[in-house]
This record gives sequence, C-alpha cells and structure tokens, in this order.
Amino acid sequence: MTTSRAIVLQEYNSPPVIAEFDLAAPAPGGMTVACRYGGICGTDLHLISGHLDVPIPLVLGHEGLGTVHELGEGTTHDVNGRPLAPGDTVMWASSIACGRCHACQELREPTLCENRRTYGVNRSMTAGSPLAGSWAEFIRLAPGTTVIKLPEGIDPVAAMSLACAGPTMIHALWERRPVRLGETVVVQGSGPVGLAAACFAQLAGAHVIMVGGPRARLALARTAGIADQHIDVVDSGDMEAARKVVLETTGGRGADLVIECAGVPEAVEQGTRLVRRSGSYLVVGQYTDSGNTWFNPHQIVYRQLEVIGSWAFTGAHLNQYVRMLPALTERFDLASVVTTFPLADVHDALEHVAAGAVMKAVLAA
Repeated sequence: MTTSRAIVLQEYNSPPVIAEFDLAAPAPGGMTVACRYGGICGTDLHLISGHLDVPIPLVLGHEGLGTVHELGEGTTHDVNGRPLAPGDTVMWASSIACGRCHACQELREPTLCENRRTYGVNRSMTAGSPLAGSWAEFIRLAPGTTVIKLPEGIDPVAAMSLACAGPTMIHALWERRPVRLGETVVVQGSGPVGLAAACFAQLAGAHVIMVGGPRARLALARTAGIADQHIDVVDSGDMEAARKVVLETTGGRGADLVIECAGVPEAVEQGTRLVRRSGSYLVVGQYTDSGNTWFNPHQIVYRQLEVIGSWAFTGAHLNQYVRMLPALTERFDLASVVTTFPLADVHDALEHVAAGAVMKAVLAA
C-alpha cells in the first residue's frame, strides 16, 4: 500500500470528508498500523460541532485497534516488553504527555498535561503526518506512543466496545475514587462510559444500579450482563421514581458512590441526591462544556459529600484495560453492544450515534 483513505474534519459543523494521503514510512521509534477499527466517541460529535478548540483540518479518531504494518527503526517491543512484528494486533494510547510541564512533573497527573498531543483531536494535518487519527486505513504512530499487543483469544470487536470509556474509567476508579467491596454504586448514564463504570464496579464486588435510558439501551446493557438494576429516566422522565428505588435498595440511605457518566449538566444536581451522607460523587461525563446548571450546594454540606472530578486517561490506564479484557469478556457480552460501519459510511454512523440509535459505533477500515 502506498496511500491511505482517511476521514477528515475540514470545517466545524460540516460533514467530514473522505480524503486520500500518501503512506510515508514510520519515523524511528514509531510504527505504521493498519487500522481495523476506529471507534466513534461522543467527543467526536463535539469536535465536529466545534465544542472543543482543536486545530483543523485533521483526521478524526482517537480510539483504534489494528495490525502492525511497518515498524520504525528501533521499534521492537510493545510497552510490556513483548516482541512486535508486522501482523500483530495492537491497541494504542490516544495521547502522549510532554513529561516536562507542571502537571507532569509536579502533580504527577499526565492527563492534565498542558502540551498533551492526542490522535484524532489536536494533531493537525498541517503539523506532521496527516495520518494521525484512527478513522483511516492506516495510522502513523509517533515515537513515545504507548502500544499494547492484544492478548490471544480476545475478540477485537469486544475490545473496541470500551476502547476509550474503559481506560477513562480505570483512571477514575483507580486514581480518583476506587470502588470498595460490597458498596452500592449508582451509575448515571447508559452509554459506553456508563457501561464501563458498571462493569468495573461489578468486578470490584459492588451492587450496581444503572440510571439512564432510553429503554432500548438499558435492555441491551441488561442482556450483556452489565449492572444489577436498571432504571429508566429518559423515556419516563421520572427522576423522583429513580431516587425512590435507590433509597429502597439502600435501606433509605442512598448509594455509597454515584458515578456521573451522562454528560448532561442537569445530571450532576440530580446525582448529589442519590448519594448517602458522607458518600462520594465522582463526575466523569462532563468532558466538554455543555453549559451551566442549577445546583444546590447545601446538598454537598448536608450530605458531607466527597465530590471528585476525573479527566481523560494515559497509556498506563489503556494498558490496564487491555490486561483486564480477559476478565471483562468472560463476564460481559461486550461485543453485543458494538455496531460496525464501513469507513465509507461514516456519515450514516455519525447520524446513528447522534440519534442514540446505537450503543457503540465502530468504523471498520
């Protein structure tokens, strides 16, 4: 192959276009990967709508899985020391932190890196290789990218189900507020981030109540074995009924931990009323600025809440996600939540995602 098709965002609020680029050799320390799958994340819809200040034009796609096409000079192993060769199936971290800024050096929080470079988000086509997103036939991975060889026997489609949501929640539940054995956990939201939160909480030994919708999404989660109870608040519009179920389940106290994965500002105020006194409220879903919401700070004081935010993930969190895939796929039917679309049908896929008609859309190159 000497060229690669890719999906390019040329203008905000305009449909992405298919373009073709020359396929250059990988840089020393990097590699070229043939993209088998590129996931569509809610963040991608925000990028297209101009809700994040990113450089355009750019090739979209920050979630990916593919096979090694060509290794750059000096590239021999994945991040875990396993030998790499053309044809190996790999996943890669979406971002590279600089390692030099205040967040990296002093805070030891590379997700907050001031100079973080993210595939499919802020790697403009005019600065380096244009093939820097996973919505393409090939991606050119730069030196310093965390690349992980997929374990034998793992279905790539299942791996893509939580490709971004999984490591995002590992960062949230490992670094920010872990789930404790025997806790009751409420997950607000039934999209991929909510599914990831529920899966990890169940594996940690919690009783999980998913509050979300529409009903079709909750039914899909139930069939896949994700969450112990499912409460619809989208089709029903009855948040008070959901609160009553949570209180009944917890003996009138409320949940030990509530995880916001909905991305809806109003959900934050609602979530504080689902937490028991001296409980924890973990906010993950507000990744883009969707606006302000009415909020009663008395609930934080009266309930003596621990309110925590969590932002993005690093290569270490993706590595942990890949390590957990055998346990995740053994317990949950993750492949069943994925709908694949050919790369050329990107517009159809985006429409399905925007309408909530699919749980997780993935482009197949």
